[in-house]
Amino acid sequence: MKCNSMEAERSSCHDSPVVEDMGALAATIKARAAELGFDLCGIAPAVPSSFKAEFRSWIERGMHGEMGYMARDPERRLDPEQVLPGARSIIAVAMNYYTESEEPAPDQAIFARYARGDDYHDVMLPRLRELLAWIRERAPEAEGRCYVDTGPILEREVAQRAGIGWFGKNTMLINTRRGSWFLLGEILLTLPLPPDEPAIGGCGTCTRCLDACPTGAIIRPYEVDARRCLSYLTIEQKGPIPPELASKIGNWVFGCDICQEVCPFNQRRAAPTIEPAFQPREVTIDSKLADLLEMSEEGFRERFRKSPVKRARWQGLMRNVGAALSSLDDSATEAALVGSVEHPEGLARQQAGLSSNMIRRRSGVA
Repeated sequence: MKCNSMEAERSSCHDSPVVEDMGALAATIKARAAELGFDLCGIAPAVPSSFKAEFRSWIERGMHGEMGYMARDPERRLDPEQVLPGARSIIAVAMNYYTESEEPAPDQAIFARYARGDDYHDVMLPRLRELLAWIRERAPEAEGRCYVDTGPILEREVAQRAGIGWFGKNTMLINTRRGSWFLLGEILLTLPLPPDEPAIGGCGTCTRCLDACPTGAIIRPYEVDARRCLSYLTIEQKGPIPPELASKIGNWVFGCDICQEVCPFNQRRAAPTIEPAFQPREVTIDSKLADLLEMSEEGFRERFRKSPVKRARWQGLMRNVGAALSSLDDSATEAALVGSVEHPEGLARQQAGLSSNMIRRRSGVA
């Protein structure tokens, strides 16, 4: 058959199952995704982003900070067909990572919940690839690309279009029945699968996340200045954490959950995950700040092997711990910071010096 137009070529000349079968295929894909351990699965059309202007403005204002990858080739990030030519649909999946925990002690290190177990990339990406292989067994002509967090795709917008959740004022994706404790993944596909209805919802007049953010990173509803976000400062920031922000870091040494913890949808509806890989390691729920500061680089590699925390690297975690200690005033803290003057990692020494100065200023010594 010869196609007479580009649109006809895309819809009729693809050597794929007939359109009438796509609904059945989509249903079986969702069932298979559930079997693989994904809690939610939906399908979005592979169309350009609706947030082109907002994304470009965010980049132009420098709110991405040192995350240079966000600014590289933005058009590719905004149009799925530039990532996978001929892309017609996107399968979006979500995995619950929520785990309950006790109120931390004043000197206890706090890790974001997604980082308390195994690296979610290692958990989700193999399952997405398995799902793609399963799809290609049924549609061998299909081409696909799998992504978990690291691909050039605005994954929260895709997930919203796929019906998984809607945008909260903290920019997190919220599912009305389950909250926002989800990790996202995608499969770009050349198959024209029927899309789901986009998710609809809203925060109403609630501003708990804006009010609770210790650094004011949520500068207005639906807009975050990454440069002030504790997750950015403890993971993406390369140098020392500025004193004016370090003083607000609290006990957080990797990431931050505050804007999710105060969300009513999470407080009322979040349920703990049953995924074994996301269960907390002892080091992420029972470590004192001062003890972490004494961890060697070898000890870091051993205790955080296959953990998201390895992204910060040893020097980043030591810096974060030094910053967190700035909010404490006790002899153990002072001893830990004094000892860090001889710390083998330069960034840790810098941050410890800044923290010591902050404590001395509060006490009127300097």
